[in-house]
Amino acid sequence: MENRVTDGDKQTTLHITGMSCAACASRIEKGLNRIDGVAQANVNLALEQASISYDPKQADIPDFRDKIASLGFGTVSEEANLNVTGMTCAACATRIEKGLNRMPGVTGATVNLAMETAHVEYAAGSIAVSDLVSKIEQLGYGAIPQSAEDNIADVRSKDLNRKKWKWIVSAVLSLPLLWAMVTHFSFTSWMYVPSLFLNPWFQFALATPIQFVIGWQFYVGAYKALRNGGSNMDVLVALGTSSAYFYSLYLTLRPSTVMDGMGGMAVIKMPELYYETSAVLITLILVGKWFEAVAKGRSSEAIKSLMSLQATTARVVRDGQEHDIPIEQVRVKDIFIVRPGEKIPVDGVVVDGRSAVDESMLSGESLPLEKEAGSVVTGATLNKNGVLRIQAERVGGDTALARIIKVVEDAQNSKAPIQRIADQISGIFVPIVVAVAVVTFFVWFFLVTPADFAGSLEKMIAVLVIACPCALGLATPTSIMAGSGRAAEYGILFKGGEHLEMTRSINAVVLDKTGTVTNGKPVLTDVMVGEGSLSETDLLRLLAAAEKSSEHPLAEAIVRGIADRGIELVEPTDFENIPGYGVKAHVEGKQVLAGTRRLMSREGIAIADSAEQHMHELENAGKTAMLIAVDGSYAGLVAVADTIKETSREAVARLRAMNIEVIMITGDNERTARAVAAEAGIDRVLAEVLPEGKAEEVKRLQEQGLIVAMVGDGINDAPALATADIGMAMGTGTDVAMEAADITLMRGNLNSIPDAIEMSRRTMTNIRQNLFWALGYNVIGIPIAALGFLAPWLAGAAMAFSSVSVVLNALRLQRVKL
Repeated sequence: MENRVTDGDKQTTLHITGMSCAACASRIEKGLNRIDGVAQANVNLALEQASISYDPKQADIPDFRDKIASLGFGTVSEEANLNVTGMTCAACATRIEKGLNRMPGVTGATVNLAMETAHVEYAAGSIAVSDLVSKIEQLGYGAIPQSAEDNIADVRSKDLNRKKWKWIVSAVLSLPLLWAMVTHFSFTSWMYVPSLFLNPWFQFALATPIQFVIGWQFYVGAYKALRNGGSNMDVLVALGTSSAYFYSLYLTLRPSTVMDGMGGMAVIKMPELYYETSAVLITLILVGKWFEAVAKGRSSEAIKSLMSLQATTARVVRDGQEHDIPIEQVRVKDIFIVRPGEKIPVDGVVVDGRSAVDESMLSGESLPLEKEAGSVVTGATLNKNGVLRIQAERVGGDTALARIIKVVEDAQNSKAPIQRIADQISGIFVPIVVAVAVVTFFVWFFLVTPADFAGSLEKMIAVLVIACPCALGLATPTSIMAGSGRAAEYGILFKGGEHLEMTRSINAVVLDKTGTVTNGKPVLTDVMVGEGSLSETDLLRLLAAAEKSSEHPLAEAIVRGIADRGIELVEPTDFENIPGYGVKAHVEGKQVLAGTRRLMSREGIAIADSAEQHMHELENAGKTAMLIAVDGSYAGLVAVADTIKETSREAVARLRAMNIEVIMITGDNERTARAVAAEAGIDRVLAEVLPEGKAEEVKRLQEQGLIVAMVGDGINDAPALATADIGMAMGTGTDVAMEAADITLMRGNLNSIPDAIEMSRRTMTNIRQNLFWALGYNVIGIPIAALGFLAPWLAGAAMAFSSVSVVLNALRLQRVKL
């Protein structure tokens, strides 16, 4: 039966990748048209688009993308980040999230209450960012695309200022009402109160603007929440304060009771009003919201401080002229000039000049690094003392700093699994609280204090107010923001909240040897001169000349080590590379041999017993030893080794102190691996493991019940990094490894591993503290309020304080020292 488009169908457009001919387009078109609910699908090869009309009750965007993927093609996804205004609690964030996720074309949306942001993934061409903004506005909130970042700081500043003046005006109007209320207590009866403050109509005049002008936001929020089938904090505040206000208004309008006084004079009995209850509640909630906004502004300091590292302009050479342009306009292959004291604007390669560059913002190293032609430089690092001409290699979002900022933002916008619990509780909390409040009213009115409407109402208001779930919604995201932001300052980049949560559970760390435990570069470590007329300097000069023409990594290490000792390098007159044996050369009229025992044996050169013994000792220590002969006689030996990093032993000791098993994995032979492991303090070694076998070894450890973190830096480590429960990539390694990992350790320092685990543990402890405080206020406060031991204004103060205390507790993570 032919598909037919009806008025109720929706339409979407998907951008498709991988099509090469009309047959591809036809196959995709047929596949889409076979999906139940698709009325019509047309695929345009030239535009690389699929236009689909469909019944949203039967099919949606994910179904189309899955179908296209099953046919061997891809679809393009886009992302939008929005700054959201007007959210007051977790229920607001949940409602926006649900609303966005229901939109056709949206494949995933997460809303972060603490950051006041929404991250939306959607099928390219199916929806516009303006549609996302409209949806959020329809739900009763505001939204600004983050591309308008210049405006958002101004918007937030104005919002903060507006919040401040609201509570100040509310406090000024509430003060006379509070003054009048305080004198109701016997122990404050001595206080003087102007009779005007006790006048019902004066109190009405003060309370009304607080209730309906300053507090109007609560009515608007409650209406929009209920209209969209949800409920939030605004519902509780509006119910509680309205109950107090309208009951007081009823008493004000009701004729006053006239009593007979002394001497037959008439005395008017003033009614007990509750205007101060609603006014003070609104004031306290507004104060709490202002404190929250101030604290939440501080919680994104990590992103701001990272952004502030960036240079704003670049001095680019175009057509032989120097031009100062914004760094956004720098293009790949542009040549730009950086003078002493200036920041390098983007990532690149030095083409001319020599200078020392301070890279402490990236590596944590306090000493500047020498840069010359061919050296790689990173944007936002500081040029110290020379002029550099640099060719741009990575610009915009591809620079190292931009990628760091992106990882931190993604982590702060993501949700940890523990947050789902808080979200579920928040979703059902408000209806339950309203029910409890109503029950409280009826119990007091009919059973405890029969016919005492005012007293029963007061208890109900206290229950409504104390139960506001604001703190619950802030408990997890604020801690994740602060924790991941602080970790970033130490060069530890968590890719998401789930990784930040999982890291605390690690009980086994697998370390790749080369480049992780060791420096990854062999160096000349030992020199032993044989008995003869040659000095050490002469021996090394001849050896360097013989090895200079070799391309072997060990030869390069020997030449580099000799040059670092200040020994002059000379050229050989002839050179022969003998694969599997070593090298032969003539230097300064002498024949020089350097290589293995087999080379010496082949050339008939006798080796002293002491040299053989020393060679065994070096090899047992994991070093590669090479013998040297000059003019047919043994002259000495040298050893080369990949030395362990200075921090490796300390880091391993810290991990073991945390009751974490440390395992080293390598493709090297058992003897070399054991020697390096012993030097680093590692007991368990997995040696002679092929690159493809590393992931299998990680799986075996997981099957033993271990929660495994894999730490590596090379392309061959990527499968193991992806297999492990937590993959940690050294920031000094390859991009592939960093893509596969869950955590990037920018400083290439093994101490970052225990630091990451410690930061995870502290963050999760902080989250549990926050959830305890948030739930504790409600669980303890609700029965206290229901039993009549908590005045409504005290309940309001406690509720406001709970939100502020949760945010302030999370901000303690920004002062953690690792």
